[in-house]
Amino acid sequence: MEFFNSAPGKNITFMRPPYFIIRGFIGIPNVKYYYVFLFFVYILSVLGNTAVMAVIYLDHNLRTPKYIAVFNLAFVDLFGSSALVPKVLDIFLFNNNIIPYNDCLTFLFFCYTCLSMQSFNLVALAYDRLVAIIYPLHYQVKVTNRFMLSLIASFWLFAIIAVMISVGLITRLSICKSVVINSYFCDHGQIYRLACNDNFPNDVVSFLYPVLIFWLPLVFILLSYLYIGYTLAKVATVEEGSKAFKTCIAHLLSVVVYYTPLLITFTLMEKIHPNNRIINLSLTSVVPPMLNPIIYVLQTQEIKLSVKKLLKIHVRSKVTNRKSVIA
Repeated sequence: MEFFNSAPGKNITFMRPPYFIIRGFIGIPNVKYYYVFLFFVYILSVLGNTAVMAVIYLDHNLRTPKYIAVFNLAFVDLFGSSALVPKVLDIFLFNNNIIPYNDCLTFLFFCYTCLSMQSFNLVALAYDRLVAIIYPLHYQVKVTNRFMLSLIASFWLFAIIAVMISVGLITRLSICKSVVINSYFCDHGQIYRLACNDNFPNDVVSFLYPVLIFWLPLVFILLSYLYIGYTLAKVATVEEGSKAFKTCIAHLLSVVVYYTPLLITFTLMEKIHPNNRIINLSLTSVVPPMLNPIIYVLQTQEIKLSVKKLLKIHVRSKVTNRKSVIA
């Protein structure tokens, strides 16, 4: 095929391949068990996040800034899992690893947008906890439903623009080195390195994107909790501090689940095998959406009470219907 045969240089003919070949999990022993794991993780993600969204929507007491952010996190987790996992299973489990060029860029856009919004949602929840604990008397003024909706909308806009820039820069590349992508999805970094023309802008974006999307949010989250801890240590008793931190447990667990695989991968990038890196990054994409609804249901008192209340109403309605049928 002609796009494999072009010599790189200033005068190369622009070449856009008709397709890419995804080969991320090739050579990994017993990888089919991992696909089964992905399938069950996806089912749990769909059920869990749908349940959290339904509970928040049905219970008017949960129409607060915090739960607007939790609702959006559940939506992003559901949307992101649905954009990624079925396609990954189709590619690797059913050997449909040839993906058309435009479909690949669309796949990249949705995956990157959802990964970005997962990180930004954690920032929104961190800000909510920061104000609620440090400025409890001003919380209802500083963090309103309108403010939280505006903040989340801003994050969506920023994520979409950032990813669209990444996708747009790929379309200017002449792909002539190969069409094989050694990742589990259409990864920007893997694609732009296949180009024969100048890919410096893509290199810059590849450096800036993790900084803006992952590391700066993580720094903000860590600093917010350091400030919370410092402030509580000065003005609160041990019991008051413990009670305040209990309201942060669900968020802290979500932060740990989301960022730990990323930190391991990027810290030990040169030391870990490429296959382990691919699996580690794929776990970052699929495990948090599964665990987040479990974390928030088990660790958040308001959601637990809401679930119990909704179940009681459901049971009562069933009993009432049975009685009416008997009568």
